[in-house]
Amino acid sequence: MSLLKELFQKKSSRVLNVYCTAGYPKPDSTLEVMKALQSNGADIIELGMPYSDPLADGPVIQHSGLISLENGMTIEKLFLQLKDFRKEIHIPVILMGYMNPVLQFGFEKFCAAAAAVGIDGLILPDLPEFEFETEYGEVIKKYGLDFIFLVTPETSEVRIKKLDQLSTGFLYAVSSSSTTGTDNNLTDVNNYLKRLKGYGLKNPILVGFGIKDKKSFDNACANANGAIIGTAYIKALEKSGSIETSTKTFLNEVLA
Repeated sequence: MSLLKELFQKKSSRVLNVYCTAGYPKPDSTLEVMKALQSNGADIIELGMPYSDPLADGPVIQHSGLISLENGMTIEKLFLQLKDFRKEIHIPVILMGYMNPVLQFGFEKFCAAAAAVGIDGLILPDLPEFEFETEYGEVIKKYGLDFIFLVTPETSEVRIKKLDQLSTGFLYAVSSSSTTGTDNNLTDVNNYLKRLKGYGLKNPILVGFGIKDKKSFDNACANANGAIIGTAYIKALEKSGSIETSTKTFLNEVLA
C-alpha cells in the first residue's frame, strides 16, 4: 500500500500538506526543511522542483525557485540530496514541478530515480490529461508512483470525475483560478468544496492556493480532507535564520 493511501486510511481529516522548494533557502537546506516539517506536524511534504517559468506559482514561490536555481539546484542534484532521505523521513513525499525540466531529464529516467529514492507521488500541473492517458500514465504506474491532478472551481463535473478516476493519492482542489498565495472569497471556496463533496469522488480532497494560517486551514478542512500550504510557509522561512524554529512556530500556529 502506498504511503499516501496508508495516511488517508489512518487520518481522513485535517491532513496538512506543506510545500517547500528544494534547495531553498540554501543549496543544502532540502533535508533540513523536510525534517523540520515532519517533526512539527506536517502529514505530507510537497517538494517543489524549481523551474524558471512556473505557471501556477505566485511571486513568493517563484522567488524561492529563482534563489534555488541560483543556488545551483537541478533535478540531478535533488536526487543526490534525496538519496538516503527515507532513513529519516517517514511521511509521504511528493515531487511538484513542471514538464519541461522533467522531459529534459528524461521522463522514465525521472520516474525511476524518484521511485528509487523513495518518492511517493508526483504533481505536474502542465501534464495534460490526454498525454497522461496515452503516454505518461503507464510509466508513472510502472514505477509505483501516485499521480495527483488539479481541479479548479471552473472545472466541469464530467472532467472532475474523469480526473478523479485518473488520480491516485488525492485530488488537488485549487481554491480559485489564480496563482498560489492569492486570497480567496471564503463563501465561494466553501460552495465549491461542498460541490466536490457531493460528487462522491474516490480520492480524498486537499485544498490548495490561499491557505495560509489557522483560520484558512480550519475553513478548508470543514469541507475537505485537508489542505496544502505553500506561500505562507516560504514567507516564514524567509523571515527567520533558523529553519527548525520558523517551522515549529509556523506549524504550531496553523495546527493550534
